[in-house]
Amino acid sequence: MQKPTIRLSANIRQELQLLSDKYETIDFLQGDPAWFMHQVIGEKNQETIAFIASCLSYGNRKAFFPKLQNILAFTNGEPYNWVKKGLFLNNIPDDTNSFYRLYSNKMMRNFLASLQKMLIKHNSIKEYIQQYSKTKTTISPHKIDTILAVEALCQYFSAQGFMGIVPKDTSSSCKRVCMFLRWMVRDHSPVDIGIWGDFIDKKSLIIPLDTHVLQQSMRLGINKSKTTSMTTARNITAQLRKVFPNDPLKGDFALFGYGINAK
Repeated sequence: MQKPTIRLSANIRQELQLLSDKYETIDFLQGDPAWFMHQVIGEKNQETIAFIASCLSYGNRKAFFPKLQNILAFTNGEPYNWVKKGLFLNNIPDDTNSFYRLYSNKMMRNFLASLQKMLIKHNSIKEYIQQYSKTKTTISPHKIDTILAVEALCQYFSAQGFMGIVPKDTSSSCKRVCMFLRWMVRDHSPVDIGIWGDFIDKKSLIIPLDTHVLQQSMRLGINKSKTTSMTTARNITAQLRKVFPNDPLKGDFALFGYGINAK
C-alpha cells in the first residue's frame, strides 16, 4: 500500500525557514556538544574530539558536558594524539566504575582503543570512511551518500567487537553518528565546520533523530511515524529537503527552534 503524500503548506515552509535562520547562530554553540570541536585546531583534532563528543551526547547536557570538558582538558588541545598514542590510558582508570551513566571506565577505554586502532591503520576517521566507501555506490563521481558513512562507522566498531557506544548497524536512527556527520559536512555555518564537505554530499545528510525531533516533526505534520528508526529519520529528512533542497539539515535548527517556541 502506497504511503499518503505529505504536503507542506506555505506557512509551514516559511516557518521552518525563519526558525532555521533564527537558531543557526554562534549562540547555538553555548551548551551544545558541537562547541568542543571549535576549541581545537586542525582537522584531525576537530574530527577526533567531535566524534568523542557526539558519542557521549545523550541524557542531560548538564551531566555529560563536564565529562567532555574533562576529556578536552586531558588532551591538552591535541585529541588526535591523545587517542592515537594511547595517552587516554593515563587518564581513564582500568576499572568498572561509571565514567558517564551506563558507560564504565573500562568501556570508555575499549571504545578509545578501538578508535586508536582506526587512527593507526587509516590515519584519520575521514580516511577510514573514504577507504570503506571506495567499492560502494556513490551518488556523484566525487561524493558519497551519508548512509555509507554511517554504515562505515557502525561496521567498524561492530567488527572490533565493541558494542554499546556506537550502534551495531543502521537499523536504528543512529542519532549521534548522524549528528557527528552534520557537524563534519555542513559548511557556511557558525555551528557546523564542514571539513568533510569535499567527499560526503551535504544533500544526503540525515536528520539526527531522537524523541524530541520526532515529536516536533509530528506536531509540524511532516512525519506520521512514532518510531525513532533510520527509515523515519530519512523520511523526515526528505520532507526537510523540500524546504532546503541543497541543505536539508538546516532544518535541524528549525525543528530545535520549533520545540523552543512551542513550549
